[in-house]
Amino acid sequence: MRRSQKIDKENLEECFDSGERVLDYFDTKSVTVRVSVNFPAWMLKVLDKESAKRGIGRQALVKTWIEDRIDSLKTRRTAKKQ
Repeated sequence: MRRSQKIDKENLEECFDSGERVLDYFDTKSVTVRVSVNFPAWMLKVLDKESAKRGIGRQALVKTWIEDRIDSLKTRRTAKKQ
């Protein structure tokens, strides 16, 4: 059985107990990785003010801004290739 097939909890546990590689049954491409970032106090004040204005948490704001920046970089690189 491989990732393309579904596996129930009991069979997954049996595979694990027998030493079989069980990571093949999980989607590891969408794994979230925890990172630690140190910000100066003034920057946190700005982030907190902006996130409060938008009604979202600080982490959501940072993720949104980083995603926007990555998207703009992709767009710029695509335009340069054309």
